Amino acid sequence: MNEKPSNSQSSFVDRVVVPGDVVLDLSSMVNQALKLGGGLRQDCDAISVTKAGILRFSKPNKYWVESSNKRYVPCVEDTVLGIVVDSKPDNFLVDIKGPQLAVLPVLAFEGGTRRNIPKFEIGTLLYLRVVKANSGMNPELSCTDASGKASEFGPLKDGYMFESSTGLARMLLSSPTCPALEELGKRLSFEIAIGLNGRVWVNASTPSTVIVVTNTIMKAEFLTGVQQRILVSKVIEKFQ
Repeated sequence: MNEKPSNSQSSFVDRVVVPGDVVLDLSSMVNQALKLGGGLRQDCDAISVTKAGILRFSKPNKYWVESSNKRYVPCVEDTVLGIVVDSKPDNFLVDIKGPQLAVLPVLAFEGGTRRNIPKFEIGTLLYLRVVKANSGMNPELSCTDASGKASEFGPLKDGYMFESSTGLARMLLSSPTCPALEELGKRLSFEIAIGLNGRVWVNASTPSTVIVVTNTIMKAEFLTGVQQRILVSKVIEKFQ
């Protein structure tokens, strides 16, 4: 669950907000550095909402509006799950559920050179990082972190990928850890990759574990932290 801010506007956090709502008054937040995420804008001392959703907060002073959409709008540094749809001499074209196909340069890999260009079949699922996202242009992707290392990026083999809303994806990637994921991780052994573009990949040693994890995650989207833990307990009890 998100921790509550200490200022007088905390009543808006974790509640539904709509465009035009003023959720923060900066005049009451003297000498506090503030970081605004998606769905918010500043007008003098007022922070107002630009899209409908739920106002979220994380320490030290970050606010954003979390909404659940099927269409993904790419942002730089987002981690996404993409599907290769075409291969060109200089890049791969990748579907990331955005308005346009994304471009993955053939050299955007750790130690990438013309001598070791990767070969991906159409339909290959990749875990990627968005490095460019300008309006009207195809987003650019990379299979490395900011330091140029492969880290966890690259092809995701085996397992099962399912589509989700962007809201569920952000909940699963929230800090502190999403209660449902935390409880599942304590009781079952599985791998998971979550894309902010609303795609989730799950892999485990048995198909039944993959099914349990997938179904539980999908049911947890609109539950509170306590309800998520109860859900996992009931699911695991039946599974075992």
